[in-house]
Amino acid sequence: METLLFLFPQMNFTAQKEEPYFKRLGPRDTQKPAMKSDSSRQQSKERKDRASLTRSGSHENVGQKSKTTSSNISPETAQRWSDSFEELMKNADGVETFSQFLRTEFSEENLEFWLACEEFKAYDSDTNLLSRAEHIYNVFIESDSPKEVNIDYTTKMAIRTNLAQPTRSCFETAQMKVYSLMKKDSYPRFLHSDLYLRLSGRRMFRRRSRSCVFNERASGTAKPTSW
Repeated sequence: METLLFLFPQMNFTAQKEEPYFKRLGPRDTQKPAMKSDSSRQQSKERKDRASLTRSGSHENVGQKSKTTSSNISPETAQRWSDSFEELMKNADGVETFSQFLRTEFSEENLEFWLACEEFKAYDSDTNLLSRAEHIYNVFIESDSPKEVNIDYTTKMAIRTNLAQPTRSCFETAQMKVYSLMKKDSYPRFLHSDLYLRLSGRRMFRRRSRSCVFNERASGTAKPTSW
């Protein structure tokens, strides 16, 4: 079967304007574009399938890593974190879990600053003390810094003055204020978060307790139906 394809003279610059012309197309000419299009669609589908498989695999790996980390913490260990903020901060798993919670509140810079100060105070050599102190100041203390912590102006200026000859205690005042902020503000919310309640096994207990109270109230307030 042959198909007639009419071409307008405006698209042919060598033809006369009043002379229409046409090109005769055979069955092979009409099938080639379709075959090429089918092949392109098939290749595109294969690329999408491979990309989807890769993304799925990466998500599974992340989920397995998170589950493994949580399973290493026993409910008894997590429950001891509620005894005090100090008990939480002296446990490595507790600090990591608390850091995960702070990230959900976009306040992880407080804990990062506190940990940086602890590392700074433990330096054995004075060789890199100045460069390390300047790094902490530029990241956590200076106004509009990437991870600026919430401390008062006077404390900031005192640190800035001490940078000329830094000592291992030059961040101590700021560190204590940030520690107090986490203890009074973030720590109570952490103990009521789903993250902590799941690790400590208290979320299920709380739900059961509420259910029991509801059932007791319902049974206590029930009245016989009169017919």
